[in-house]
Amino acid sequence: MSELRPDNVAEWDPDLFAHQDTLPDSAFYAEPRKVVHIDDAAIGIVSGLYREMLPAGGAVLDLMSSWRSHLPPDVSYTRVAGLGMNADEMADNPQLTEYAVHDLNNAPKLPYSDHEFDAACCAVSVQYLRHPVEVFREVGRVLKPGAPFVITYSNRCFPTKAISLWLETNDAEHADLIALYFAAAGNWTPAERRDCRSTRAKVFRADPLYAIWAYAK
Repeated sequence: MSELRPDNVAEWDPDLFAHQDTLPDSAFYAEPRKVVHIDDAAIGIVSGLYREMLPAGGAVLDLMSSWRSHLPPDVSYTRVAGLGMNADEMADNPQLTEYAVHDLNNAPKLPYSDHEFDAACCAVSVQYLRHPVEVFREVGRVLKPGAPFVITYSNRCFPTKAISLWLETNDAEHADLIALYFAAAGNWTPAERRDCRSTRAKVFRADPLYAIWAYAK
């Protein structure tokens, strides 16, 4: 991963961002999968992180959304927009106020105007992005200045749909990789990270969970 730098994105090897499964993502996600990908304790940690970082009463973009957003149930938001791959899943998500089916690997540009949202989140899905820098730059565009983009990940994934580079690196290197995405996008503050295993995860024997975030410039 050492050859990847924020200043040489055009030279990044596209094979590092390829999937083992070469079928279109729309085919893979055509059938709804109404399952969670981390255990209840880890979900509780995600919700606590969102409670801490996403402004109550704000407009939130749930990127790569599904049938559950893990937002704290006792916090109200004026808008929660889900952007995902399966309409049936998102229609069953009680926290979304709206949703749109959108393939970020086919079209990284987001279908929103500049500065629409007060925060964005992406739960255990960042490993599937084939054009992460473009997507991160777009998220920064649709967020208001100073708004956070909070990303969580664990050690689970659909391996045939995760990018090669993700499968070849470990959990600590995954944080480095996501921080690189933020830096290369160019419209974010320096990324901050948290190993959530050091808090409630150990107590409840949760799935390993990591968080990394930055603020839109």
